[in-house]
Amino acid sequence: MFSSAVILGALELGFLYALVALALYLSYRVLNIADMTTDGSFTLGAAVGAMVTLLGHPLLALPAAMLAGAAAGSITALLQTKCHIPSILAGIITNTGLYTINLVVMGFSSNVNLLKVDTLFTQLQPALGKLYRLLPLALVAIIAVVAMSLFLKTRLGLSIRATGDNPQMVRASSINTTFTITVGLCIANSLTALAGALLAQYQRSADINLGNGMVILGLASLIIGQTLIPKGSAWLRILGVVLGSILYRFIIALALRLDLPSECLKLVSAVIVALAIGLGAVRKKKGGAFHA
Repeated sequence: MFSSAVILGALELGFLYALVALALYLSYRVLNIADMTTDGSFTLGAAVGAMVTLLGHPLLALPAAMLAGAAAGSITALLQTKCHIPSILAGIITNTGLYTINLVVMGFSSNVNLLKVDTLFTQLQPALGKLYRLLPLALVAIIAVVAMSLFLKTRLGLSIRATGDNPQMVRASSINTTFTITVGLCIANSLTALAGALLAQYQRSADINLGNGMVILGLASLIIGQTLIPKGSAWLRILGVVLGSILYRFIIALALRLDLPSECLKLVSAVIVALAIGLGAVRKKKGGAFHA
């Protein structure tokens, strides 16, 4: 059903977008915050990454994008913790402001072309052959999984998990929830921005609308992953998020093979999220009824 090129492309994009799903896992599942900054920070990462790549530093573009994403996450955290704005509204406010910031970063151009400069992938192509995009993206995803698994076991990581579970108890334990929320959102948005920078180099362009719908895409991957692996240790659930991202890309590839118009892909994503949430809820309800 799938050609080798389609399988390769689905795996590449699956590993790339897994970073967004991991970011939403940290903000949505661990911190219990609906972070709507995702769309804007993804485009910010693409914009910063593209501009630094244009300067001839494709590898440096990745940490630069992550720093920019962390800055965006800190603004959302500031609005939420200091200005007492609800998390959804704080993310929407930051996301709205980032549209102008992203235009400024790209020199007030809606598109940045990278066809005439070397990217991280083109530099690796002579050594890696046909896998010049898959292997680096898989490596980045694996590093992100291992790093997040280890981080959530540290004292700070456990504090962030506790903040998401019961913020009142955390405050009573003299843990600064403002700090834990800020760190969590900064890490989440840095991962999202990293994905944006990688995508800009992957497709050799950055666009102001590149991040549109990224929340739905990430949620689809996250929920599919949690449907595949609903229980287990933290690292296993994190690994499930990556698997969910890959499976989601294969579902999208299947939709394209069925000659669905590209305009329908957002609807397909919405249906996938709805079905995954519904199946998860039904499974949980049946499990509860069984144990009762």
